Amino acid sequence: MRAIATTRSVPAIDCDPQEWELRCDMAAVFRVLARNNWNEQIGNHNSLMLPGTEHYLINPRGLLFREIRASDLIVCDFDGNVVRGTGELRRIAFNIHAEIHKWHPQAACVLHVHPPYLTAFSLLDRARLGLAHQNNLFLNERVAYDDRQHGILFGAQEGQRIAEALGDKSILIMAGHGVTVVGTRICDAFDELYFAERTCMYQMLALQTGLPLMQQADEHKIPFIGPFGDHMDSRFHLDAWRRILDREEPDYAS
Repeated sequence: MRAIATTRSVPAIDCDPQEWELRCDMAAVFRVLARNNWNEQIGNHNSLMLPGTEHYLINPRGLLFREIRASDLIVCDFDGNVVRGTGELRRIAFNIHAEIHKWHPQAACVLHVHPPYLTAFSLLDRARLGLAHQNNLFLNERVAYDDRQHGILFGAQEGQRIAEALGDKSILIMAGHGVTVVGTRICDAFDELYFAERTCMYQMLALQTGLPLMQQADEHKIPFIGPFGDHMDSRFHLDAWRRILDREEPDYAS
């Protein structure tokens, strides 16, 4: 149930109300990511498992995040087939998302994007988030680092490798590449991605002064690797963005 109601739209395609609401959430996330310039042209990809099935929603090949509507999302299976919708499943998206969904039950939603600060951070040799900002106290234990990323890799083995590198964490910083964030709900993955990018931004800006980062005491860490929304207002955050989109870009929910 939505924490604070947004405008409900009439399904533009033949699907049940639960799926339509998930589609609208996903489309809203695509639009917000576009507003923040967190993706590569028509590249990058986000997916969401449909409850009770082995099918997932994902963006079709060739669309900018800023133009994606709820009805544009295609439904695919673990063999790479488009079972519903119009459009092509990008092969590299299938190789990454299908494997993560299969190997990680907590990864109902998978966001794979290139936000500027986390991506710049991934270009630093074996960089690690410091324990400086108060956000780090909650965030750092949720982050895994993929230091083995070299070159552009294709095939299901790449998705399997990413799934293995993720382990029991929800954020994977991929060396020389970008970031993958997973969550049990779309709002959780979205909120955590937003939280991580902001926290990384603080660190990157602080380091530009040439001064060392301060060090918080380890005893202040908050070790937690469960659903992000259990501790944060993830649903409220996405609802707030949907209200803005309802006013400014209402076609997202069409």
